Amino acid sequence: MASKSQMSARDRIASLLDENSFVEVGAAVTKRNTDFNATETAAPSDGVITGYGVIEGNPVFVYSQDASVLGGSIGEMHATKIARIYDLATKTGAPVVGLVDCSGLRLEEATDALAAFGFVFKKEVRASGIVPQITAVFGNCGGGSAVLAALSDVVVMEKENAKLFVNNPNTIDDNSVEKCDTSSAAYMAANGQVDIVAEDELDVLTNVRKLVAVLPQCNEEDPSIAEEGQDLNRSLDNLDAELKDTALAIADIADPGSVIELKKEYGKDVVTALIKLNGVTTGAIANRRAILDENGKTVTKFDGRMSKDACEKVSDFVKLCDAFNIPVFTLVDVEGFEAKKCSEAGLAKSVAEMAYAFADATVPKISIVAGKAYGTAYIALNSKHIGADLVFAYDDAKIGTMDSKLAAQILYADELKNDGDGSLTAKKAAEYEEKSESAASAAKRGYVDDVIEKAATRQHLIYAFEMLYSKRETRIAKKHGTV
Repeated sequence: MASKSQMSARDRIASLLDENSFVEVGAAVTKRNTDFNATETAAPSDGVITGYGVIEGNPVFVYSQDASVLGGSIGEMHATKIARIYDLATKTGAPVVGLVDCSGLRLEEATDALAAFGFVFKKEVRASGIVPQITAVFGNCGGGSAVLAALSDVVVMEKENAKLFVNNPNTIDDNSVEKCDTSSAAYMAANGQVDIVAEDELDVLTNVRKLVAVLPQCNEEDPSIAEEGQDLNRSLDNLDAELKDTALAIADIADPGSVIELKKEYGKDVVTALIKLNGVTTGAIANRRAILDENGKTVTKFDGRMSKDACEKVSDFVKLCDAFNIPVFTLVDVEGFEAKKCSEAGLAKSVAEMAYAFADATVPKISIVAGKAYGTAYIALNSKHIGADLVFAYDDAKIGTMDSKLAAQILYADELKNDGDGSLTAKKAAEYEEKSESAASAAKRGYVDDVIEKAATRQHLIYAFEMLYSKRETRIAKKHGTV
């Protein structure tokens, strides 16, 4: 698969970093392999440019693969240069950005190239949770390179020319690139392998710059240090209408222009985004009832039941936030889980992973019940019962085991046998709702800390997170969990 990218490896670095800030490391390194007449082919920098610079004043380490040199293929010295960058990044506490345009394994180096892949895999794993790792895909990212991308925290992919694949589409049984391009950005984004799809190469680099600016430099950075507070007491007068499509609600809650939505095309019934809240990086998660277009018309509807993909999307996002001390809040409006044969086989595991991620996270966690919160879905989605530090609810929120009408039909089955006009059922449902399902009822039991007005959501979140910034939570020592 040929790469159609336009910018050179050095052009990408120059466009990514602040002007004149790049310092190259290992410029003189070249290949050592002499098999298959390899000495006859020049390999400047062994096909990868490595070094460090700054993005909006933030130090960052970068490697950029050069497709004009041996196709940007990864061999022994190529991998050694990338590994060196990872060593420096973890020592200094700065993000690593990989600009990928690679034909994959360097066949001329055979097992040396295989060993090189393993070497970089290990470095990425060791750096995971210590420094943010961002992979930007411009051209080919196939085979082991796709695994390198998947090991990073965030993957940004160019829309038209980039290709991400373990198996080439033409090598998949009963498939071809004409039938289904499984390496395309659209396919990978729809299946949760890519976080952001960018329009072109410059847009890729712009998104990477935004990510570096919003993510902490490392896991030891203090997240409570705000850049500059913005509209602390801003009233969200349109929030009620925006809760249908919570991507709009999150944008309204956040500081203006600060939202970076991740995995937008995957698990669309849930929104996950990095935002700034009064100048502080915060993770936002919200169930979604619909997707609206720019004219406010409904494009897609959801029934309030979380999909398997959404659960996996949420668990990955919570782990990212927890690793880098990013506080998290959820806007909860969920009635249960999707009931589809194709997802049932793995649904319990996906729900368990989501519940585990919330319960295991030690960052400040706030839940806002924005609509319905029913059953196991309510429990698993950042409830007080699995560790939310504070829970707020709107006055029209519903919290319980199931819809009040259905609950009444079960509890009062004998009484309602002859309820022809449904009036008695409605009365019993109303009684059940008041006693067991209302926000006020949950607050009386201590499951909700405060019933708040929608317009005051931003103020409540900011004040609550300010109180929680000094939160410290210790756990019983263990190696790691198994979920």
